[in-house]
Amino acid sequence: MSNTLAYIVVANVASTVLSIALAAWLSFRWLSSLVDKLVCVSAGLLLTVAFTHLLPEAFHSEADPLVLGWLLLGGILGFFLLEKLALIHHTHHHEGDAHHHGRGHDAHEARRGGWPVLIGDAFHNFADGVLIAAAFVVDVGLGVAATLAVIAHEIPHEVGDFMILLNAGFTPRRAFAFNLIAGAAAVAGGVIGYFVLDATRLLLPYALAIAAASFIYIALSDLLPEMMRRSSLRHSLPEVLLVLAGVVIAALVTATMH
Repeated sequence: MSNTLAYIVVANVASTVLSIALAAWLSFRWLSSLVDKLVCVSAGLLLTVAFTHLLPEAFHSEADPLVLGWLLLGGILGFFLLEKLALIHHTHHHEGDAHHHGRGHDAHEARRGGWPVLIGDAFHNFADGVLIAAAFVVDVGLGVAATLAVIAHEIPHEVGDFMILLNAGFTPRRAFAFNLIAGAAAVAGGVIGYFVLDATRLLLPYALAIAAASFIYIALSDLLPEMMRRSSLRHSLPEVLLVLAGVVIAALVTATMH
């Protein structure tokens, strides 16, 4: 096994286990305030990795910039379509949080069933594994930054999954086990992504563009709108600072390990 493949497997296993374990702890302890902070940090991480690392690497290659631009646009629209079709989802709210949904809103949403959530989560995790592989194939530092961005996003995402599964009738132990099974798709995505990208290096810039589209879509359609729900300066200032903290973390990691 090459060093790069080993890094990819370890990164995907770590991101899966850490995000699900921390999400389970947060879900069962109801620490929603910490989840909101992670949403802010992950927005900064995702945007920084996408705009300052993934896209520059893609556009500095021999690939046609116009094709990459269309692929980036197509990726963003594609993720929008997949979310509309409920193949992927990004749920961060739960009963008792500060989002002011009507009473019973989340329980009602959860009763639509936990299995579609798990299927969509496996699809989403597989894609995360591929983009982590693409980042590591380029550079170890970029791979670490992409892994941190995925972990920071997946923790609040998995908290939402736990709330849905628990309200759908899953026991905590069963919800944890099935989330881990769905999370294993990330490792499969990472291994498959490595072999495809390593064998056909010409595909790498396009994979990076799609990875950037995923990060940008998640940040702009899901994470940042979460913060727009609160408009007071007292709430907004810490959120802005946490987003900037995510930017700084991503910049430091890649600068240190490049």
